[in-house]
Amino acid sequence: MANPQVIQGTLNRLLASVVFANFPQLNVTSSYLAREAISIAFDGDTSLLIGTLTSAVTSPEPYVYGTVTMHLLRTQALGNAFKTQVETNTTMGSVTVYPDSTTLTPFQLNNCVLMAVQEMPMAGSDASLVIRLRGVYNVNSSLFAAG
Repeated sequence: MANPQVIQGTLNRLLASVVFANFPQLNVTSSYLAREAISIAFDGDTSLLIGTLTSAVTSPEPYVYGTVTMHLLRTQALGNAFKTQVETNTTMGSVTVYPDSTTLTPFQLNNCVLMAVQEMPMAGSDASLVIRLRGVYNVNSSLFAAG
């Protein structure tokens, strides 16, 4: 019998970062983040299962949308740089999101836009400036090799 005590690994919250290909001055690392740091979520299914009379047909999607939420510190200049970017141009191009694990590879999002600045309480008890970014996350890359 195999050893059931598999080493679980380690998360390093300081590794999580967001890197902008066209806007390096907006790169986000741990020093610019509130405790909630960075999160990523994906919208939609990566494949459709279309019912037929006797079974189903598979239809893989070529992409899904990815939403990155960054909890920046508005007490730092990077927070104001994002505010200025939203006011100037919200089209961001390619973005790489590095996770808090050395075993999970980075997520590449394309055609990204700054979607929203979330509610910002100004009662002196929360330093966050929460910025949401949205882009295209390519899946099922083997679809492009068919032919």
